[in-house]
Amino acid sequence: MKITIADNGVGIPENSINKLFSLSGKFSTRGTNNEEGTGLGLILCKEFVEKHGGKIWVESELGKGSKFIFTVLGV
Repeated sequence: MKITIADNGVGIPENSINKLFSLSGKFSTRGTNNEEGTGLGLILCKEFVEKHGGKIWVESELGKGSKFIFTVLGV
């Protein structure tokens, strides 16, 4: 099963997408309403999805928003 969560926010630069799921350093950008994040949520999502045999990735375009897509097995 494939699940997509989409928004129409500020988007994520292409060169920053690979940093979203990395533990090598804190990465966060300001949101549409100038809110801050910790960058920890997507790392936890990645761990959970992969432990259940799935994959997670991001598709994004600056100024148009982002899609966070993941798969899960056995559902």
